[in-house]
Amino acid sequence: MPDQPRDKDPMLTLEPFLDAVRDGIQGAGWGLSGLQKTTSHEFEGRWAGESTRSAYLFFHRADLPDSISVEGFLDETTRGLQGNLTLVVEGPRFGDLGHVSVVLERVAAAAAETFPSECTVPLSLRLRLPQASTEAADAEVQLRVRLHLPGNAAHRGGEAVRSYVQSAVVAFEQLLERPEVAELLPPVMD
Repeated sequence: MPDQPRDKDPMLTLEPFLDAVRDGIQGAGWGLSGLQKTTSHEFEGRWAGESTRSAYLFFHRADLPDSISVEGFLDETTRGLQGNLTLVVEGPRFGDLGHVSVVLERVAAAAAETFPSECTVPLSLRLRLPQASTEAADAEVQLRVRLHLPGNAAHRGGEAVRSYVQSAVVAFEQLLERPEVAELLPPVMD
């Protein structure tokens, strides 16, 4: 991701951070399909006395299958603002996937080549049985590629966040074009 410009005013609360992230993703051509905000005050244990405000954002593109989305999670805590973006791909049935370790290694290599080395990009393959009686081969597979927003992103201001987020979404789109990920997508229907 390129060096980001610095605005005059750092963001200190969730709303301007949320607006900048939403603007960046929508600026890359993705439409907002859902938004949820929460506030939490009652914590026990090591988080006693803390409060958080969080936002979950969901985006889709009209020209891509519904099985592909970008999710955002943003958090305002007493320690500041933080967040991440996740490319979510609903994959084939588990029985059609192949060896999980091979798929994970291939997607990880493609992500390492797509994102700059300074980016933290964890990824996961999730398996889900809709109910206990479902055959394992029919389990649903979901690929999740996460990109952590830099810890200082909000301090650089809204334009820096918008630019970073837009670059991140472009990298997600490039990853979708890689054969390692494209082979997980559902077939295109004419």
